This record gives sequence, C-alpha cells and structure tokens, in this order.
Amino acid sequence: MTHVLTGLIGAGIQRSLSPALHEAEGEAQGLRLHYQRIDLDRDPAGERALPGLLDAARTMGFAGLNITYPCKQAVIPLLDELSDEARRMGAVNTVVFDGRRAIGHNTDGRGWRWGFERALPGADVSRVVLLGAGGAGSAIAHALLGIEGAALTVVDAELPRAQALAAALAGHYGGHRVRAAARADEALAEASGLVHATPTGMDKLPGLPLPASALRSSLWVSEIVYFPLETELLRTARALGCRVSDGGGMVVGQAADAFRHFTGRTADLARMDAHFRSLVGG
Repeated sequence: MTHVLTGLIGAGIQRSLSPALHEAEGEAQGLRLHYQRIDLDRDPAGERALPGLLDAARTMGFAGLNITYPCKQAVIPLLDELSDEARRMGAVNTVVFDGRRAIGHNTDGRGWRWGFERALPGADVSRVVLLGAGGAGSAIAHALLGIEGAALTVVDAELPRAQALAAALAGHYGGHRVRAAARADEALAEASGLVHATPTGMDKLPGLPLPASALRSSLWVSEIVYFPLETELLRTARALGCRVSDGGGMVVGQAADAFRHFTGRTADLARMDAHFRSLVGG
C-alpha cells in the first residue's frame, strides 16, 4: 500500500474537516494517507514558525501541505515556484513538495466554481456582487471572471481593499468587467447574484452580512461559510425563494483538487461530497 503524508498549516484549525476528507478518499483509493493538523495557535511563535514548519515537512517526506489563515500570503516568499493561478490570486492554499522544491498552488477558486456550477447550473453571472475582498474573495473573483460573460462588483467593509482587488482583476480581465462599490445593498439593486465571502454567519460570528431587505427572489446566493452549513444568509435567501449554493461545495471542490496535487490521483467528487455532508449533517 502506498503511504502519503500530508497536512494543514493554519491558526485555529482543530475543527477542520480536511483530515477526514483526505484520509477517507485515500483509503477508498488504496492509499495509506495521513493528514496532520499543524495548528499555529499551539505554537508560541505563531506565524513566525512557518519557515521552520515548511522545512520540517519537506525533510520528513510530506507530499504537500494545505495552507490556510493567516499564512496564504506569508507562505509565498518561502516557495520556489508558483502556479499561474496562485500568482494571479496572490495567495497559496496548497504546497506540493517536488524533491527539495516547494511549489505553491491555489485550489480555492476551482473548488468554488465546482460547487457553484453543481448547485446552480445555468446561473446568470452577468451582474454578480462579491461581498468580501480577502483571500477567499480574490480566488472566487478569478474563478468567476473565468466564466464567459461574467461581470463583477466587489464590495468590502474596507472600500480601499475592494478597490485594490477590483484594480488587480481589471488588469487581468478588463476594466469593463469589474468595479468596486461601497455598499452591498446598493450594488445588489441591479445584480443577478451574490457571492458571500466574509466570515459572517460562522458559529462564532452569527448574523447576516448585509440587510435582509437587500435580497430578493430573483437573486441567486452563493455562500462560502460551512460551519454551520445552513447560515442565516442561506435561510433568509431560501425563505425569499432564491436559488442557493452552500459553502460545502467549495470545501469539497478545493479538497479534491488538493488531493490530486498531493497524490497524482483524481478524487471521486461525489464520494467526497457525500462524506462531507455526512460529517456536517447536511
């Protein structure tokens, strides 16, 4: 049986479902895969431990690592090479070790797109509002603008951050396809859909990320929060008759792509999704 050693570096990751998803898929494919949580909250050095952790993982024969908050940008200077996607997004969530070389990838965008297209086939992407201009929002923006005919308005609580992301996106996709706005409710007035990419709605940050009055039945809503799977935003949107996509699709999609990078094998997405939903009771 082939042995594969992988893991996740981040802060506050004890509830991550990545170990369960990767290890179960590995077992189903005849791999003895171990996925180790490496929680920076348990190291007094915190983020400063990152260079040493990368070196240790490489020395111990890890196939690769997933990277999450707060290290998706901090890891970049420590790597030997970036994929085109990771370079465009300015963030890395997957590191693959190739001999002594560490190569950075980003699977968040592809993961979101898989879940979105699965849950909302044929959704109108011509006038989309993205709420949240952080690392996840950036990855989703690139994935969305990769869809023909898509156009995007970026909104963030910090307008300069929304403007910076919009400017970077415009450099890749054209200024006619992306802009920044200060208020989600105003941007949604003529939108076809909403992508929510902030932490609001998580168990520790309950509530709505925008006024409920900004939603209407003709909008579709895509959520990235998955603890809980049914956020207040999704409950409100469903009650109004909106088509919705929950945060589980992105989790499964990005994990499947990372699994491919680590093992060279294609994950069974339907099997991974069923396993994920059995874990969260969705």
